[in-house]
Amino acid sequence: MSNALVGPEGILWDMDGTLLDSEKIWDVAMRELSVHLGGPMTTETRQKTIGASSVNALEIVFDSLGLDRDPHALAEAKEWVFSRVEELFGDGIPWRPGARDALLAVRAGGFRSALVTNTERRLTDRALDTLGREHFDHSVCGDEVALGKPNPDPYLRGAELLGLDPSQCLAIEDSPTGVASAQAAGCMVLVVPCEVAVPAAPGRVFRESLEGLSGLDLATLWA
Repeated sequence: MSNALVGPEGILWDMDGTLLDSEKIWDVAMRELSVHLGGPMTTETRQKTIGASSVNALEIVFDSLGLDRDPHALAEAKEWVFSRVEELFGDGIPWRPGARDALLAVRAGGFRSALVTNTERRLTDRALDTLGREHFDHSVCGDEVALGKPNPDPYLRGAELLGLDPSQCLAIEDSPTGVASAQAAGCMVLVVPCEVAVPAAPGRVFRESLEGLSGLDLATLWA
């Protein structure tokens, strides 16, 4: 009988805070947006927006400032913050430690791979210029599913595009919102926390960073 380790069939990567250290860019833009809308953002409010879809994040900001969720006002705020993030992306998007090599290792290991992010396509395409499209068979953005994270839709779609059941996939995430989405879809999750702590729970394996991550490590984690 073979003792060979059996790993996941597919890897589903989160983007902001997992592969790219872009949450710090979003932090600048979201805090500036809050001031633009009428007042400074508290740490509690900012943490609630981390990993959220653009719709949910903007509603959180509006609620924190006591503003009505007027659709026109929300649309204007979205355009304001997206334009600011695009401007900040132009200065370069830093990688999370070990992320670039981890992508190469997953590709070298022959794993099917998809990017699964709450960020909308407009900004994801800009980020893919940094990440490299060659690392992913597919990508799923927050505006391409009915409901973003923490709902399961993004990860269900990512697995579907890879031709896999979510139970055959390992999701790599950094936030409670993203982890909740992946687990609701039925994925096992490798958690590499960034800005917000993620509580331990069944189906979650933790790593301090992506540095040194190999295909063998993925198989071992899976086992």
